[in-house]
This record gives sequence, structure tokens and C-alpha cells, in this order.
Amino acid sequence: MSNTAPSHDNEGTEPVTDRIHDHAWAADLEQPEHAADRELVVKQAIKAIKNTVEGTHVQLVTHEEHGHPSKYLYPALHEEFGDNIDWEYICQCNCGGHILRVHV
Repeated sequence: MSNTAPSHDNEGTEPVTDRIHDHAWAADLEQPEHAADRELVVKQAIKAIKNTVEGTHVQLVTHEEHGHPSKYLYPALHEEFGDNIDWEYICQCNCGGHILRVHV
């Protein structure tokens, strides 16, 4: 039996950082700590958007544990950013998580 984590289709995602991104990027919000804490997902999604330069986008890759982001993330993003951002649901990953593209 292998102890390795399953592979994901969203390779190339980065953990949420304090670094400003001046190009399109993907924020990895599907680690074990994200599965256990929906508020952490929301907090780090907001942080990822704030760390994305205007005129580009970030793809938020959320953990499957919390279901479709419309249930919890859309309202939080609207409350935080209002009409200053646009988002579009991209797809559900093979691993069960979801990808939401946010245009800043």
C-alpha cells in the first residue's frame, strides 16, 4: 500500500503566499488543513485575490470537502470585493475539488 498522495489535474498550483502575483496563477486551497477548515479556505481565497495584480486572474482550487464554491465562497467574495472582481466557475477536478477563476 502506498502512502503517497493522489495526483491532481491542477498541477502548477501554488500555496497562498504573501507574494504579489503580476501574472495569472493558481492558488492551492485543497491541502488537508483546508479540508478541515472552511473559514481558512475563504480567508486564503481572499488573500490570494488581494495578492493578484489588477488586470489578471487567479484560479482558486478549493477542497472537495466543502462542496461547490457557490455554497460558501461566492457570498464571501461578494461581501469582501463587491463588484470589483468577476469570477467564473471552471470545473470540478478529477480529485473532487473545484476551480474558480477570479478576474481582478
